[in-house]
Amino acid sequence: MGSHASAPLRLAAVDLGATSGRVMSARVGPGTLRLDEAHRFPNAAVRARGSLFWDILGIHREMLAGLRMVAGTGPLDGIGIDSWAIDHGLLDRDGVLLGNPYSHRDPRTDGVSGRIAEEVGAAALYATTGLQDLPFATIHQLVAARGTAALEAADTLLLLPDLLGYWLTGHAGAERTNASTTGLYDVNTRAWAVDLARAVGIPWGLLPPLRDPGTVIGPLLPEVTDQLGVSSPVPVVAVGSHDTASAVVAVPAADDDVAYISSGTWSLVGLELEKPVLSEAARLADFTNEAGVDGTVRFLKNVTGLWVLSESLRTWSERRLAGADLASVLAAAAEAPALRTVVDINDPRLLAPGDLPGRLQLLAEEAGEPVPRTPQAITRCILDSLALAYRRHLRTAAELAGRRVSVVHVVGGGSQNRLLCQLTADATGLPVLAGPVEAAALGNVLVQARALGADLPDLGAMRTLVRTTHEVRRYEPRPGVDWDAAERRLGAVTAAPPTRGTS
Repeated sequence: MGSHASAPLRLAAVDLGATSGRVMSARVGPGTLRLDEAHRFPNAAVRARGSLFWDILGIHREMLAGLRMVAGTGPLDGIGIDSWAIDHGLLDRDGVLLGNPYSHRDPRTDGVSGRIAEEVGAAALYATTGLQDLPFATIHQLVAARGTAALEAADTLLLLPDLLGYWLTGHAGAERTNASTTGLYDVNTRAWAVDLARAVGIPWGLLPPLRDPGTVIGPLLPEVTDQLGVSSPVPVVAVGSHDTASAVVAVPAADDDVAYISSGTWSLVGLELEKPVLSEAARLADFTNEAGVDGTVRFLKNVTGLWVLSESLRTWSERRLAGADLASVLAAAAEAPALRTVVDINDPRLLAPGDLPGRLQLLAEEAGEPVPRTPQAITRCILDSLALAYRRHLRTAAELAGRRVSVVHVVGGGSQNRLLCQLTADATGLPVLAGPVEAAALGNVLVQARALGADLPDLGAMRTLVRTTHEVRRYEPRPGVDWDAAERRLGAVTAAPPTRGTS
């Protein structure tokens, strides 16, 4: 692999989101970091008999189609897979998938969080896992499955990127950044929390061996090599398989005094630290400590993200409302009065698919705020409320970690939303640097490249390459809007934890 140290590597990044997936072709080398989209496909949970499932075989089929496209245009040096967290497949002792994985938006985990807190204790749970109370985490899903035929027949649990990697290579394992989101990972020992699994009645033998980002999982199986039409077995590399972990790798930060927002369906708002923050104040503030690449910790808050806007757009489209497309509502929202209506964007009622505009109107009415009636007013309410949440959580993160923050980096799809980025700068009083958009895929290929011999010894080198090859847009805070007053209007509401979503 050392022969690749100077020549650009040609890599494939499989980057899966809860609403779409994509396979990217990349070239990585000295002064070179280029991504091209080879294949994009829609993704959505499928409802059957009242439950929500992922069509994992459909995702696998589309992944292979994209990899064939990349392999068809030249030699391929490596493959990496990242996705949202928490959701998983169960394999029997023959390595066969026992059923379609549930979506974290499925309601079967309702009420499980309280049961686990009673059995273990909320403070003890946080001291072990360092996670905010996400009632849809893997531990909650497994407790909800106690006594089911599927769990009783299961031999191995694989998170979704690891499951897809298993089908490519035949090697089972759990990449650490994603494992740390399960609620079954000890953030102190960096090992599975076996005693915790026992305490809540989960068969801990399901948990596969852990592996670090940058580990070569194995070469493609012969049958997959044939399917992709490649002449030699391509190595599959464990990247930061939690998409946020990969996205944070590609934050083009030059200094340490930065915060990040990985902005997409969900917003992950936080800091990169050397060690977890496990104080009682951090637990009560509902902050989470997740593993990052190179032993770092992602100290962050899950915030309901642009899901609320995308689901509102879907609702307006179904109702065939004129002028309710994304470009139109954003243009009109930019001219709307600032902070006329703000709501608690993390209210659990904004979780499930359905009439999100109606639910926002109900939240506004309950909060004593002017009720937004038009798509444009609702859009401005969503974006103002998101920016207000970012302001609150970034300040709290800095206080809890004892860190100074001088700039906010916004990466991911939300970095293209110019109005939201400007409102974030206004709300935080800090410059916002927006981009790159495809941060998760970039972090994916950077970790692959280092594993395969590229001269990228640390995160600093990776981020330097991002800065020198990708432009970012800078937003300066504008004066004149009283964000403190907006916060007071919400009555310093402590938002309930978001109820199902990780990316």
